[in-house]
Amino acid sequence: MKKSVGVITLGCDKNRVDTENMLYRLRLGGYDITNDERSAQIIIINTCAFIEAARKEAIDVILTAAQCKSEMCEKLIVTGCLPQKHMAELKEGLPEVDCFLGTNDYESICEIIGSLYNEKNITDKKPNDNFTRILTTPPHYAYLKIADGCDNHCTFCTIPSIRGKYRSRTIDSLVAEAEEIAEQGVKELILVAQDVTRFGSDIYGEPKLIELIRRLSALNLHTLRLMYCYPELVTDELIEEIASNPKVAKYIDVPVQHIDDKILKLMNRRNSGNDIKTLFKKLRENGITVRTTVMVGFPQETEECFENLKAFIAEYKPEHVGVFAYSKEDGTPSAKLKGHLSKRVKAERVEAIGELHLKNRMEHNKSILGKTLEVLYEDIDYDRNMFAGRTEYDAPDIDTKVFFTADFVEAGEYYKVKITGYDGYDLLGEKTE
Repeated sequence: MKKSVGVITLGCDKNRVDTENMLYRLRLGGYDITNDERSAQIIIINTCAFIEAARKEAIDVILTAAQCKSEMCEKLIVTGCLPQKHMAELKEGLPEVDCFLGTNDYESICEIIGSLYNEKNITDKKPNDNFTRILTTPPHYAYLKIADGCDNHCTFCTIPSIRGKYRSRTIDSLVAEAEEIAEQGVKELILVAQDVTRFGSDIYGEPKLIELIRRLSALNLHTLRLMYCYPELVTDELIEEIASNPKVAKYIDVPVQHIDDKILKLMNRRNSGNDIKTLFKKLRENGITVRTTVMVGFPQETEECFENLKAFIAEYKPEHVGVFAYSKEDGTPSAKLKGHLSKRVKAERVEAIGELHLKNRMEHNKSILGKTLEVLYEDIDYDRNMFAGRTEYDAPDIDTKVFFTADFVEAGEYYKVKITGYDGYDLLGEKTE
C-alpha cells in the first residue's frame, strides 16, 4: 500500500500550477493525497524564494513540518525555488529534511520518493498528454501556466537565475489542456507566467498572446483573465482584444514597479514614466480595470523619486495596487548599487502608498453605490453573515470582494448584486435577482 502525501504550496499562482502537476504525478504513482499534513506520512513543501519575506516564511513552514517527523511524518521533502537557489545552504542548515528538489524535478517526484524508501516506483498508468494536473482551486476557476522562466532581467529579480530563460508552451498544448479544464466545469481561466505578454516570442518568433486568447475564447469558458503583463508589451492590439472580446475580463495586471525614470533605468525596466502614463490612459479609455504592483525603497530612491510615484498613484488611481519594499537579493545587480535605504524608510513608504491606495479605492467604491454588478458567488463570510463573491474586475484572493445578502445562491454561479455600501476595499450589497 502506497504512503499518504500532504503537499503545502507557498508563493504565487505559478507555484500552485507546479504543485498541481506534482499532485497528478503522485496520484498516478498510487500515493494517497491528503489535505491534512499532520496525518501524512510524507510531507512535501513547494517553496517560493522571490524575496526575503518569502524565504523566511518557507523556513518557518519547513521547521513546523519537521516537528511532525516525531509523529506521523516519515519523510519531509522541500521543492521549488528555495532549494533551486539555496541547495547547499539548505542541506547544511536543515538536516531534518530528507530531500531537496529544484524547479526541474517535479516530474520525477515518485521516483525520488521511491529512492528514499529504497523502492522502485512501478506503475502501468500513463500520463494524459493533455491534462497532467489535479486542480486545487475552487471548481469554478483555474490557472493556466502558459510559460516558465523570464528574459527581462530586472536588476532586483532572481527569477531568471532560478527559473531560467523564457520558455513558452505551444498554443495547441495549452488549448488542449484548457479544453480538459473546461470539461471539468471551470468557468474562469486565469492565464499566468512570469511575463504573459511575451508568450510565444521564443518559439514562434513573435508574441502570440492574442492568437492564444482567441483560440481559448472558442472553448466553453465564461471568462479569461490576464495576469502579469509587462507594460512595454501591452500593445494597442492587445488592449483592443481585451476591450472587444466578450470572453475576456475587462481587467489586466500590469506590474509597473515604479514611475520615476531614474529608478526605472536602475531597475533595467524597458519603458519610461511617460510610456506607463500613456498606457494607463489607454486602458482607462477602453474601460479596462488595472491591477499594478509597485516597489518602494529601491536603492537611490530619493524623496523626489518617491513623490513622483505617489503623484502617479494619486492621479491615475489604479483600481488595485500591490506594494512591497525592495529586498536586497544576493547575486542581483541592484544589490551592488550604492544608496540602499533603511528598513524604516522602506516600511514608511510602503505604508504611505497603502494609505493613498485605500483612499483612492474608497472614493471608487463610493462612486458605484446604487449600481448593480454581476457577481460570481464563491464563499460565505460567517462573521458578516453574508455571501462573498467578486466581479470580473477582481481576481481571486488578491482583489476586492463583494459581500452580499441573498435568500439562496449556488457557488460558482453569477448573480446581480446592487451595491449598497462598502467597507474599506470591499463592497457590500444585496442580490436583486
